[in-house]
Amino acid sequence: MKIAILGFAGQGQSAYEYWNSAGNQLTICDIKSDLELPAGAGTQLGADYLKNLGSYDLIVRTPGLHPREIVRENPAVPDILAKVTTVTNEFFKVCPTKNIIGVTGTKGKGTTSTLIARMLEAAGHRVHLGGNIGIPPLELLKNNIGADDWVVLELANFQLIDLKKSPHIAVCLMVEPEHLNWHDGIDEYLDAKRQMFRYQAEDDIAIYYADNNYSISIAAASSATHIPYMAAPGAEVKGGDIVVGKQKICDVADIRLLGRHNWQNVCAAVTAVWQVSQDATALKSAISSFAGLPHRLELVREIDGVRYYNDSFASAPGAAIAAMDAIEGTKIMIIGGYDRGLGLEDLARAIVMHKDELRRLILMGASAHKLEKELKALSFTTYDIVLSKKMQDIVERAKSCARQGDSIILSPGFASFDMFKNFEDRGLQYKEVVNSLV
Repeated sequence: MKIAILGFAGQGQSAYEYWNSAGNQLTICDIKSDLELPAGAGTQLGADYLKNLGSYDLIVRTPGLHPREIVRENPAVPDILAKVTTVTNEFFKVCPTKNIIGVTGTKGKGTTSTLIARMLEAAGHRVHLGGNIGIPPLELLKNNIGADDWVVLELANFQLIDLKKSPHIAVCLMVEPEHLNWHDGIDEYLDAKRQMFRYQAEDDIAIYYADNNYSISIAAASSATHIPYMAAPGAEVKGGDIVVGKQKICDVADIRLLGRHNWQNVCAAVTAVWQVSQDATALKSAISSFAGLPHRLELVREIDGVRYYNDSFASAPGAAIAAMDAIEGTKIMIIGGYDRGLGLEDLARAIVMHKDELRRLILMGASAHKLEKELKALSFTTYDIVLSKKMQDIVERAKSCARQGDSIILSPGFASFDMFKNFEDRGLQYKEVVNSLV
């Protein structure tokens, strides 16, 4: 079988390894021409890497590549998408267990997915965690997944847009407009999320955030049993407790994750796991021992009475707003990055609402002047723009504004691509600079 691997990053590499067997003829197609490639691999590299794909029997799309790009570059093959698959689709096809939990949303996917996995493990289940959270789905197969094991997949819109199967338990978190530079608009973004629910059967479970109309709309694509969270019969917050029905799981004080927005993530995870195990003690143990993932409101260090937080994963305006709400007291916020065309009115209003506790706002990156315009319209002027692309300069400017008792928070609210390789690179550079301060 002739197979084209489109894109040779993490998931493309796992696709090559998976399909590299006798009888298959593989070609790696990538816009980059300076890649380190397997010996003997066929290649189609450079600007024309998507052309002439009609001769292949199977085309494996990398998540960041929109399907329309494949169609556009192959006008003579109008049905070319019938040949396209992804590592996620293949994983659903061959996974040895049907016990799959999928988690999507705009914010909190990684945190919620990890919490679900830890709760299931605490309840005695063997669990495999992957997807958009670091381990490509096909890599999970190397762990000898058993029929009774559970798989938890964090799934972003890039993986979902052409998904052909649904997980047994599908969870949709808070959803707000994002990635509109990749999608044709908000409707396509929502439709991509709906794919995770679209193929569910009546004996499956669809979980959604009760206070988010987008989440409700996405879950409505499912024929499964619908269960909200932050509302009965799912997990919710009542009188300072996380409860499911009449069963108390824990106090909100037991939650080590910062910010009230993480109460939503805890309730989503509890609602999902409650469908598998009703061991409240195990769930509480997982909740109270989980302090969060790297680059998510991560306390880096405290020096001279100033706390430094790394929230580099915050790549959408709503995430930066959540960070402002989560960290109490006076603060300096570092915000800005690659402009993906998202509306900034809500972010600007949130900044103004926090003006009494915002010692200073440090604006960086390509979005700085666009956000400045929104802030000026609201008569907010307590900000500096740092045009330097060096994290050292950005941190030094924030440090110069801080006083004892303040928090300096890198919570960009934008993608990283104008200045850094990715959010991890941005967060690691921030941590390196902060840890070098004397």
